[in-house]
Amino acid sequence: MIGDSSRRYGAVTKLFHWGMAVLLLWQFMKFFDRINDGEHWVGQTLVPWHISIGVLLASFAILRIVWTVSQRQRRPQPTQYPALVKSGHLLLYFLLVATPLSGMLLMVGNGYGLSAFGFTLLERGAEIHWAAAIGQWHSPLAWLFAVIIGGHVIMAIWHQLRLRDGTLKRMW
Repeated sequence: MIGDSSRRYGAVTKLFHWGMAVLLLWQFMKFFDRINDGEHWVGQTLVPWHISIGVLLASFAILRIVWTVSQRQRRPQPTQYPALVKSGHLLLYFLLVATPLSGMLLMVGNGYGLSAFGFTLLERGAEIHWAAAIGQWHSPLAWLFAVIIGGHVIMAIWHQLRLRDGTLKRMW
């Protein structure tokens, strides 16, 4: 089943969810770049791809939002605390867009340009102060995103082990 149904999420939704989860885990390895000035395997192997993966995630986030909106009438609906569940998911989607966008604005705003996977998307240029100012939110947004994703994982485990309501099974 490609699309979603009221009983479970479809293949496209699952591909977006788990594919982006892997890419986000890769991105969050950047936090370890702060240890020993990045002089270790994480800093030398994964971190150089941070901007490229961020651009990819921003693209996937837009596609995922379009897909989610197209499937919204068919998706499984929360049975407990629907307003809280929807608010949490809305915050996750906001951070899926705002975090990479702020990173891109940081790069462009500081005059570095933007390159991904060896392709120049925006040339180096003059500093753009408003873009750099918004870009300064990239790191706090990333930390907030990590915390919210942690809460998302904890709630999935709670649903699986305590409530036993099949929430995790619908996404697996």
